[in-house]
Parts: sequence; C-alpha cells; structure tokens
Amino acid sequence: MKNVVNKVMWIISFVPLVITAVVLGFLPDKVPMHYNSEGEIDRWGSKYENLIFPIIIIFLALFWQMFIWYFEKKAAKSKEDKIRKEAVSNAKVLSIVSISMSVMYCIMQCFFLYKAYIEANTKVTGDVIDTAQMSCILLGLMFVVIGNFMPKTRRNGVVGLRIVWSMHNDVTWTKSNRFAGIALIIVGVLTIITSIFVEGMLATGLMLIYLFISLIVMVIYSYKVYKTQVN
Repeated sequence: MKNVVNKVMWIISFVPLVITAVVLGFLPDKVPMHYNSEGEIDRWGSKYENLIFPIIIIFLALFWQMFIWYFEKKAAKSKEDKIRKEAVSNAKVLSIVSISMSVMYCIMQCFFLYKAYIEANTKVTGDVIDTAQMSCILLGLMFVVIGNFMPKTRRNGVVGLRIVWSMHNDVTWTKSNRFAGIALIIVGVLTIITSIFVEGMLATGLMLIYLFISLIVMVIYSYKVYKTQVN
C-alpha cells in the first residue's frame, strides 16, 4: 500500500512538468513573468521560465520522500511495537500531506500557464487572474487537510507541533497536536472565506495574521497542557 501511495505522489509531482512541456509549444517566446503591486505586468521573460516551478515541485517531492523513507526504515528496524506503530503513523501522515501539496502545486501551475497564455496572446497590461488570491484559497484547503491529519501524528522531531512543551511526553504531544489541528482547520476555513471576497494581497495579509494568531494560541495551549503534567 505504501508503495502505491508513493507512486501516486511521484506521478502527481511530475504532472506539472509534463503539462508545462506540452503547453510551451502553444506559448509565444515572451510571456509575463512578474507583476507590480498594482497587478500590472512589469517583466516579460522567456516562456521556458515556466519550467522552473515544475522542477521545484519535483525537488519538494524528493524532500518529503526522504522523511517518509526515514519513518518507514524506523518502523522496519524497530523492535518495540509502540515505536513501530508511531513511525508507521507518521509515514502515513507525511504521505497524505505530500500528495495534497503536490495536487495544490499542480493546480497552481495550471493557473500560471493559463495566465501566461491569455496575457501573452491578448497583449493585456494587467493581471488576468489574481494569483495571490487563488494561491490563498489553495493554501486554505491545504491547512484544512493538514489540520485533519495533525492529531494522527505521534511524538517525533519531524512532523507536527514540535516545541519543548508538546514534546514532553505522549499526553502533551497528543493534546497539543489535536488542538493545533483544530486551530489550523479554522485558519484554513477563514483563509478560504476571506480570499473569496477580498483581493489577493489583502487575502495574503489576513492569512498571515490568522497563522500568527493561531501559532501563539497553539504555544499557549501546549504550555498549559505541559504545566498540568509537571505539577
């Protein structure tokens, strides 16, 4: 089963590269590559610059794969049932997160290519699609996915809410990450809602504010849980 999940992640990760390679044949040599704060195109570049993001996606998949392999090897080598189950659980969570992120990146690249095609062929001077707004909506969905799986993680130094207090013992870890998961889901929902109704830059600012507040609340809650364990 784990091999199937890994294959799915890699297939999805290579999809943006394949799509981009095909779309390049329909793009003019020069396409919009950057926009100013007003959403106006301020730099045109080679259409082949669109290959950069798909290549980054593949490297990010490799990054996640290394962590997945780490937990899989830990599970295979462990003689303790508790440690083995924890490693297996963390590997599963990382697999779901990596697939979700690959899907999000794939959708983003499709939007980027669509923008490049429309803007290059219509000679517009502004941003046809609010990339920041679209990215915030996708990130909001990502937060919801990650938030749902955070409570399923087991104490480790790679994935989850990893601070001194949450790492104290299994109780502080479980409670802290359950709370953090709920907080991240709320952040995701708020990000999606506000991103639908406000412009991209404002949506990005609000998303960062939500994340900052949620992080503070997570840390405070984790500390309170920790205090109940040491007193």
